[in-house]
Amino acid sequence: MALSEHDRTAFLAEPHTGALAVEADGRAPLVIPIWYDYTPGGLVSFLTDGGSRKAELIAAAGRFSLMVQRTVPTYRYVSVEGPVVAENPTTVAEITRIAGRYLPADTVGGYVAASNLPVLVTFHMRPQRWLSADLGTI
Repeated sequence: MALSEHDRTAFLAEPHTGALAVEADGRAPLVIPIWYDYTPGGLVSFLTDGGSRKAELIAAAGRFSLMVQRTVPTYRYVSVEGPVVAENPTTVAEITRIAGRYLPADTVGGYVAASNLPVLVTFHMRPQRWLSADLGTI
């Protein structure tokens, strides 16, 4: 059963590892795991090495898809796709916020300090198309 707008945005706002997909030059899409940030009603944001294949493909396509899932009962997923509305050099605040969603609080500072901040870029996508379902306990 499809999720309500409230439930799908709330689910996407949880710290799932996302599967990002982007068009890849006439080949199957590039699909890779990412950490991301999302607040209901806002933009999906994630950071990556600005020289990576992922960054190049996203810049060329101008859009990407993100799918997150829960693999224990109840099985649930949300997929969202949309245009990139901004790209910027990653700030300390952005990397701290995203890492803080996934890492224990006492390790975030070390993670941020060990990151190569000057090479990182943050992409921001406006969710445009949504797919979602709660598949129950199967």
